This record gives sequence, C-alpha cells and structure tokens, in this order.
Amino acid sequence: MADSAAQTLAASKALPTARRLVEARQSAQPLDGFPGHIPADLEDAYACQDAAIGLWPDVIVGWKVGKVAPAFAADVEDARLVGPIFRRGLSLAQAGKETIFPVFVRGFAAVEGEFVFHLGRDAAPEKTTWSPAEAAELVEALHIGIETAGSPLATINDLGPAVIISDFGNNDGLILGPAIANWREKVTGLACETFINDASVGKGRANLDDILDGLCFALQRNARRARPLKAGDYISTGAVTGVHDIRAGQAALVKFGDAGELRCRAVPAPAKV
Repeated sequence: MADSAAQTLAASKALPTARRLVEARQSAQPLDGFPGHIPADLEDAYACQDAAIGLWPDVIVGWKVGKVAPAFAADVEDARLVGPIFRRGLSLAQAGKETIFPVFVRGFAAVEGEFVFHLGRDAAPEKTTWSPAEAAELVEALHIGIETAGSPLATINDLGPAVIISDFGNNDGLILGPAIANWREKVTGLACETFINDASVGKGRANLDDILDGLCFALQRNARRARPLKAGDYISTGAVTGVHDIRAGQAALVKFGDAGELRCRAVPAPAKV
C-alpha cells in the first residue's frame, strides 16, 4: 500500500477520536480524559492530527515545534513534535499593547516565548532530510513570538507526546512580534525572560543552532506526512524560557533582549460554533 493510502486509512480510523477533540475545542468545553484510545505510536498520533485538521474549519498558516518531555523521550523515536497553527489563531502584536488571547477554562493553557521563522520559499516536497544550512535558505525572516499553547484536556502534557500530537500539538495560537534584523548574527545569546502578572517565571538564552534544528525537524516530519512546508508558513521553533501555565485574567510579558518584548492577556475562550 502506498504511503498516502496508508495515511488516509489511518486517519479514517482515528476520525471518531479526532471529531471529539475538535468538538471540545469548538465548544470550549473541557475534557475529563482523552476521548478514545491513546495512539500506540507517533504515526497513529499524526494520523489523528491529520483527521482533526480535516475537520477544523480554518486554513493552516504555519506549524509549532515542541520538544518531547524527558520523561517520555526514551519511549518515542522523535525528540520533537509538530502541530498546526491556524489563521484565526494568528495574532499580530502591536508595539506597547497587550494582545488578548483565549484560553480553555478548566483545560490547559500556557504561554511560551519562541522564535518564529517566516518562510520565503517552498520546501521541495520529496526532500526528507535537511541540514541547518539548507533549512536557513528557505527563511525570509525570523520573528519574536509567543505560542499560546492550549487544549480542552487539562492533563494533556501528563499523557505524553502521542496525546499532544493528536490534539493539534497542544497549540491554540501564535502571537507574532517584529522581525529580528540580521538574525543570523544577532539571535544567539539573546537573554530571554517570561513574566506572569509581573513575576518572573522563566529565563533562557537563544541558540541559533537549536532554533534551526526545530525548523529542520518540521521540514522532515512534515515531508514524511506529505505536508511539505510552504512559502508564507510561520514555524514557531520551541519554548526558549519554558512552558508557563496561565489562567484567564492573567497577563504575560516575554522579553527577548535587544530584539524586543511582547505583552498578552488571557481571556476565557468563547465557543467557536
């Protein structure tokens, strides 16, 4: 059986679980547990994600990349995972202003300061192995940003990468900040810090090698899924100061050293139906 046919069959088997995940997101209602059998492996998890993408009434504008938690690293072949970013989840930050974003009440919600590639060229669809130098040639710009992670399932991260992948990679949006001029020379070493309600909750330093590794992973994994990256895609490459829980009503600030800062505030997610 051809790979594409196998993927279609796997996605159809995952459809009942994917439908329940999508319905929970659209109604902004929490889930008490994963709505079905947890996928046996990453291929089944991505099949569930593909089925959910097919049910979601929006278009993909990019992909988030996250690292597999150390507790699960020995159990899966990939060190990272990907999930879709949809057009209605993309917010453009305005200088000096808070960006309002929705969170699932009684679900999971977090902010993650990230560096975001904007691609200027299509990836070759048949190419499944990428070096950092090759990946960098696709890049039009590198932005600062905040991934607004979110799921109706409060325990999503505790249940492991297969569950995270199934539910859109635990993504609910992206706040896009300004581009970094001369990013190849300037990004490594930038001191980053995240605050929730003015309290520091995480610090880190940018590393260009790690940021490009995130892009390489997205290129390679999505090529294997017959979803090659395209010009115009935004690729959010992973949390630089950690994953920080946030509740409706709380405000977050992420500082990216000389590259700028972003402010946002969480509000309860409305139903999308």
